[in-house]
Amino acid sequence: MPVLLLGVSGGIAAYKAVELVSWLRKRGWEVRPVMTENATRFVTPLTFQTMARSPVHVDPFAVGDTWQVEHIDLVKGVDVAAVVPATANVLAKLALGLADDLLTTTMLAVRAPILVAPAMNTAMWDHPATQGHLATLRARGVEVVMPQADGELACGDVGAGKLAEVEAIARAIEAVARTHLSLAGRRILVTAGGTREAIDPVRFLGNRSSGKMGHAIAEAARDRGAHVTLVTASPLPVGPGIERVPVTTAAELHQAVSERFELADWLFMAAAVADYRPVAMAPQKIKKGASSMVLELEATTDVLADLAPRKRPHQLVVGFAAETQDTEAYAVGKLARKGLDLVVANDVSRADIGFEGDYNAVTVLGPGGLRVELPRATKREVADRLLDIASERAPRP
Repeated sequence: MPVLLLGVSGGIAAYKAVELVSWLRKRGWEVRPVMTENATRFVTPLTFQTMARSPVHVDPFAVGDTWQVEHIDLVKGVDVAAVVPATANVLAKLALGLADDLLTTTMLAVRAPILVAPAMNTAMWDHPATQGHLATLRARGVEVVMPQADGELACGDVGAGKLAEVEAIARAIEAVARTHLSLAGRRILVTAGGTREAIDPVRFLGNRSSGKMGHAIAEAARDRGAHVTLVTASPLPVGPGIERVPVTTAAELHQAVSERFELADWLFMAAAVADYRPVAMAPQKIKKGASSMVLELEATTDVLADLAPRKRPHQLVVGFAAETQDTEAYAVGKLARKGLDLVVANDVSRADIGFEGDYNAVTVLGPGGLRVELPRATKREVADRLLDIASERAPRP
């Protein structure tokens, strides 16, 4: 039985959440309602308790029958968390990470996928602050069920902001559950960040890769239920549920991936691995003196080319081609030369995407003429689409 943590905030559309509980219960869901104090002014907790056949939680300081910390205990075993209706106030709190009641405190502890269904007056919906908070939530992977584009609101105004139809919200919740649990049992190996090759104790050869794309793929795979190992040269933090393997050099990354490749079902090689490294590292800082300096370099091991002969029928290997010219031509060559299942090509010469930024736009190429363009979106949104495509192309376990 799938489990939904249902947050209900204080808007007139709160009564619609009762119908949502009924709809989902008939479809075999367990529903755990959490209400804000303001929500109880519109619908009583007893109504939700009766429909959900489950206790309703409102007060963060209520004394329960056990020693469990309520907002932590509530999220255990949850498959999806949803806030219906989501008022402008609650959207702002979720975007900013504020936690001043049981609902917002509980939502901060949620590790399952999150969905919000906003409902408010048109002016509040159109306000730049509200739209900004929605953009922040989307960038974190939160699913937004858009309000109706045109309808009569409780205040008498006509316009956008009316809660989406209950069936549409329910089906969105089920779709999120299907999508985000679709990789349960899969072992996914992801690389991220730009490697650094030491010149002396304080200098290195590196690149501009931040690791954000690889980290986004790791987080998206984790949220779909996969066991994720992230081999990263990036200092970016890694959320719970992801095994982090820190590396610095191309040699360290090669070793870490080689040791783990056999157990992986999928490999996403998103790291920007140095092609060359200094032949020798100076033991002390090189002092400024001569007007020029010659640095002798040697090639590093091509990780994907090394792994290709070891690839088994059940494995999927995805490479990345970050280029500044003739992007697709180079990517197609990489696809064939290294025996990849997919290659993700992106033009890093564009100022609005790629290295160090929060957005990306890529083209996914594969054998048989596969070509899928993913337009500019947050790296998390791109990561989710990459997992969709990989799921379609992956061998069956």
